[in-house]
Amino acid sequence: MTYRIAYIVGSLSASSVNRILSQALISVAPADLEFFEIGIGDLPLYNRDLDGDYPPEAVALKESLASAHAVLFVTPEYNRSIPGALKNAIDWASRPWGHNSFVNMPVAVIGTSPGQLGTALAQHSLRAVLSFLNTRQLTSPEAYVSFRADDYNADGTVANSHTRDFLSNFMAEFRDHVERVLTVLPRH
Repeated sequence: MTYRIAYIVGSLSASSVNRILSQALISVAPADLEFFEIGIGDLPLYNRDLDGDYPPEAVALKESLASAHAVLFVTPEYNRSIPGALKNAIDWASRPWGHNSFVNMPVAVIGTSPGQLGTALAQHSLRAVLSFLNTRQLTSPEAYVSFRADDYNADGTVANSHTRDFLSNFMAEFRDHVERVLTVLPRH
């Protein structure tokens, strides 16, 4: 079986190091994972007043999530937490009340930054939100990646063998997690 994996990059920047990481993860992923990105940059700010009349961008977000077997979150750390754009997307996807797109969704969280903590605090914040939303999180291995530009090639592949091995292991664990969750809680 091929699993459709939505990935969401928490940064809106075209040159985001987390966007580079997302491409590297895809390059080392098991062959039975098929990826598509869910862009979050065009979403208006979440407003509960619109719960009865969702804007088209939010409808598209929810439809994309409905077509996925799992979600891979690749996020930077902004001010010791998750970026506002990512939180906004999660708020749209989890509303209106009773129509949470994330219920029982297998998810994984990873991120990179130039610092030694590699988005650890952002991931902690994101995991708390995802727990409330009743996702099925890959909890191990945790992946706090210190970004070094030399570890990645321009084509999105991984140049450094240690980084490649670490990311390959993470993606293999994610694939197995998706299969285990969907065996018990099928989505489609």
